[in-house]
Amino acid sequence: MANKFGKLFTITTFGESHGPAIGGVIDGCPAGIELDLEAIQKELDRRKPGQSKIVTQRKEPDTVEFMAGIFEGKTTGASIGFRIVNTNQKSKDYSHIKDQYRPSHADYTYSQKYGHRDYKGGGRTSARETANWVVGGAVAKQAIPEIKINAFTSSVGNIHLDTPYQELDFSLIESNIARCPDAKKAEEMIDYIGEIKKQGDTVGGVVTCVIQNVPVGLGEPIFDKLHAQLGKAMLSINAVKGFEFGSGFEGAAMTGSQHNDIFNADGSTKTNYSGGIQGGISNGMDIYFKVAFKPVATVIQKQETIDKDGNIVKMMGKGRHDPCVVPRAIPIVEALAAMVIVDNIMLDKARRI
Repeated sequence: MANKFGKLFTITTFGESHGPAIGGVIDGCPAGIELDLEAIQKELDRRKPGQSKIVTQRKEPDTVEFMAGIFEGKTTGASIGFRIVNTNQKSKDYSHIKDQYRPSHADYTYSQKYGHRDYKGGGRTSARETANWVVGGAVAKQAIPEIKINAFTSSVGNIHLDTPYQELDFSLIESNIARCPDAKKAEEMIDYIGEIKKQGDTVGGVVTCVIQNVPVGLGEPIFDKLHAQLGKAMLSINAVKGFEFGSGFEGAAMTGSQHNDIFNADGSTKTNYSGGIQGGISNGMDIYFKVAFKPVATVIQKQETIDKDGNIVKMMGKGRHDPCVVPRAIPIVEALAAMVIVDNIMLDKARRI
């Protein structure tokens, strides 16, 4: 399995959803960074289950324990080891899928690829793994305090926040459980997720992310363009089905004269359809992108599926699952974006030696 992310600033993770713990090792973090451990825990608190009425009710404190690489509050340059103990597993909730494959889950593909799978909570395929990424991203954020990374819920189902991000107040993102910086739209989203949950169903949505104060020159063409790296990171998140940056698919309907970002004398551009990246290299403008999340595959409704012997059977989801993953995905998107940016800053510095 591919359990390592990054090139110079890297994270290697371990653990399963219903195992004793999850965790990881962060390598390549520069020495001398004074870490705010409370801020790291706060990032985990934004992702943890059981935090509101519209997320899974699994109760996990998600307390991170650092085991190496930090001395007197500062990074030493050595590997940073950490773990997060699992405390609220209910493995019996998954006994019904021991020999059955849940529709649109990784049960079937993992069984076929590896010949053996941990069916309790999805094992390694569980989104619980993303807690590790949030730790790595929280450390990365503190290595680049001048760069601002803000993600927010921009749609749930057919409820869309169409206000340009430049007109939004990012300080309002954490003011509601939908993590939408528009109070009215947030209330609509929360009510809709609640209705979907009552029906035993799930719904998807979109996260928008904005990265500001990015230096010019990040990205490694040809095959490690900055947007390609961000896309790979976002498409690694459980339930993600789409990634677009800058003008995205809407740009396909424009003419070249409309879409071109005309330069100002200082190298900035009058518009930013490029999304802060041209030729795979950051140009100093805001980087912005959208990440589409599918509805959670586990629904509390009867559906047809197959068992390990190929028999058609009926099954219904059990256990504790998010009716919509989007609000909890916000810190995950930010974390992966932060690790991509830090890694590319380090790569750019190494190239200039």
